[in-house]
Amino acid sequence: MRGSMPRNRAERVVRGKKRIGILTGGGDCPGLNAAIRAIAKTAILNYDMEVVGIKDGFLGLIEDRYTPVFYEDVSGILTLGGTFLGASNKANPFRHSDSRGKFRDLSDVALKNYRAMELDGLVCIGGDGTLNIAYKLYKKGVKLVGVPKTIDNDLKQTDATIGFDSALVTATEAIDKLHTTAQSHHRVMVIEVMGRYAGWLALYAGLAGGGDIILLPEFPYDIKKICNVVLKRNQRGKRFSIIVVSEGARPKSGKMVVKRVVKDSTDPIRLGGIGDKVANDIEDLTGLETRVTVLGHLQRGGEPTPFDRILATRFGVKSCELINRGSFGKAVVLKADEIRAVDLKDAVGDTRRVSLDNPVIKAAMSVGTSFGI
Repeated sequence: MRGSMPRNRAERVVRGKKRIGILTGGGDCPGLNAAIRAIAKTAILNYDMEVVGIKDGFLGLIEDRYTPVFYEDVSGILTLGGTFLGASNKANPFRHSDSRGKFRDLSDVALKNYRAMELDGLVCIGGDGTLNIAYKLYKKGVKLVGVPKTIDNDLKQTDATIGFDSALVTATEAIDKLHTTAQSHHRVMVIEVMGRYAGWLALYAGLAGGGDIILLPEFPYDIKKICNVVLKRNQRGKRFSIIVVSEGARPKSGKMVVKRVVKDSTDPIRLGGIGDKVANDIEDLTGLETRVTVLGHLQRGGEPTPFDRILATRFGVKSCELINRGSFGKAVVLKADEIRAVDLKDAVGDTRRVSLDNPVIKAAMSVGTSFGI
């Protein structure tokens, strides 16, 4: 589906136009539409390019589903959450599940469809899973640039990813609201937040929301130390406690709590349930009434914060610049408030995790926050 676009490459060459594609892979988050808008507007206004939107991430590349994106299509979407192109955290061209649950390598099909679209470049917006797939496709001949987005903020080459700040605001506002009910009923309140295997979201939301205890995947916790903190607060007249738990947190000599396994997903492990475990253990050991709130997909929804809108815009502009000059196999990143390009292979693989010498950890400890260690 190409609307009024030129029908073939020869016609486009006569008109001197390049064509770029955009896809949003993995889970959704606030700021994706802002990135799409930035890419499309920059491509159209600055480089006179045509823009194609690939539907539902890599699934659209596998199934040859795409649509032309015109200036009017992206006007007014800056503030909207989600992605109007759709996303999929199951579509992997190198390991695609068919209707019978069998996996096949359809990367050659994706490559064939990419070539049939006659794209001069492709922007892949996603987290570690999406960018890993993008790097493999790049090695097969797809001319592409990666844009990092994930509420987990766990990509190693960038200081921030699209979606993290918006999720942080949502989580912090939830903690603020839970404070009042915790105080009123003299309860221990456990708030489970997302983050997978990195604790950035729990750390920042916990500190911003005044959490008394923050439990992170990086530091296995001692339940007895958590209970001691809660009991001491109770003895001092603080008859409530706020505990912020990352979904990937685990006790010492214990394992992460897995809610379920989705075999056809690019990341099959679905964490969840650690909040209930922590709450039950606290009640059993202290006798104090404890309640759990799991924020879940609320953290992925809603409109993007100003920070995410600006970051997505800067990433989008830079990705177009790279494609225009033929610099492929790159990822755009934020370093010391500067947007840079790094090799895509260096941007994927290892998870960026919280370390004990992180200044935010030190600040939290200085004001009495416990990490259960």
